[in-house]
Amino acid sequence: MWWKCGLSGVQGRAAPAYNRPGAAAVTGMFAERTNWNLTPNRLSLALAERRSRGEQVLDLTASNPTACGFVYDQQAILRALANPGALAYSPNPRGLEPARSAVAGYYRERGRAPAVDDIFLTVSTSEAYSWILRTLCNPGDAVLVPAPGYPLFACLSDIADVRLVRYPLVYDHGWQMDFHALEQAVTPTTRAVVVVHPNNPTGHFTSPGEAERLGEFCASRGMAVIADEVFLDFAFEVAKGQRPRGAPRSFAGNTMALTFTLSGLSKICGLPQMKAAWLVVSGPEGAKEQACERLEVIADTFLSPNAPVQLALPALLELRAGFQRQVGERLRRNLAELDRQLAGPAVAASRLKVEGGWYAVIRVPATRPDEHLAVELVAKHGVYVHPGHFFDFPGNGYVVVSLLTPEPEFAEGTRLLLEP
Repeated sequence: MWWKCGLSGVQGRAAPAYNRPGAAAVTGMFAERTNWNLTPNRLSLALAERRSRGEQVLDLTASNPTACGFVYDQQAILRALANPGALAYSPNPRGLEPARSAVAGYYRERGRAPAVDDIFLTVSTSEAYSWILRTLCNPGDAVLVPAPGYPLFACLSDIADVRLVRYPLVYDHGWQMDFHALEQAVTPTTRAVVVVHPNNPTGHFTSPGEAERLGEFCASRGMAVIADEVFLDFAFEVAKGQRPRGAPRSFAGNTMALTFTLSGLSKICGLPQMKAAWLVVSGPEGAKEQACERLEVIADTFLSPNAPVQLALPALLELRAGFQRQVGERLRRNLAELDRQLAGPAVAASRLKVEGGWYAVIRVPATRPDEHLAVELVAKHGVYVHPGHFFDFPGNGYVVVSLLTPEPEFAEGTRLLLEP
């Protein structure tokens, strides 16, 4: 719900408006960490109003793959979930061994070889973040996150009583980490640096050189790397079939600094409803061993993943190629359509370079706040896009669109977005 209210973007936390009788009297019952601004923002109100009138909405923010027209092997999925082993309860804090072995196999195909015991299953990457923050941070400690970046980090840090500090990504013929700014952001209470590989929404991969430098940076300061790789499998092919900067390599298996690598079925297989994700621990042996011991206590406390999905995970991972092939074709066609329209006469917009993921960033004239443009697009044309401030872009003039949107809807929505 972050996109509906004041939680999104740089607006931060503010006291919510309580309109229910007696609400003010019970405000003191609740933790300050949950005192979020839940007032609906202008964009969500405009969207709700249009939908209440039954008018069409061209949704260029689509992120739910199960609602985007992709074909799934339904019988294979249902067979995987019908494993009779799910009738017995055999809890393992790190997750059932066959499922973790399948995850290890996924990384072996990418040239990494994490040990099965270094893998923890969770119900989501959000839960994985929560466990990692609880493992690394005392209340008030800081974690560095990229900007632009995903707004959910703000909620995760609030819930964990962790202070979120943003470090800027710089755009200069492509996105890059600003290591000088990163160094300036570090304090004695900084515990980790988050890197999203590829980033959401910018779609850039961390280069091998940046990954090595980041490992050295964190190792020398006693900090951890948290690598979010949910979109890792979705790299765009470029000229001569080569992927940008070479095939993107996972952070799993990184030994320079203590590293937590996150992913899951939601994006890899297009199955967010399965609630199956994982984190991989790597790094110097002593730090890795201590991290795993502490994580196991947290995992054993909750025992979150359910048996049917854990038992189905090996088969579900095997199905990912068919899904990813469909998504890859959709992403490339929509990106080509966007470029075609941007090349038209009198179009005062451009696309920023993108290397992977499901989104594209469009640079538009910064003549008004991005939210004003997004609200106008909904009200006037029924086109729904995310304004750049939702993702902490450095100023106005950015909108983010999803390349996952079905192609006819994407083409028409883009046409209206770019209309003079």
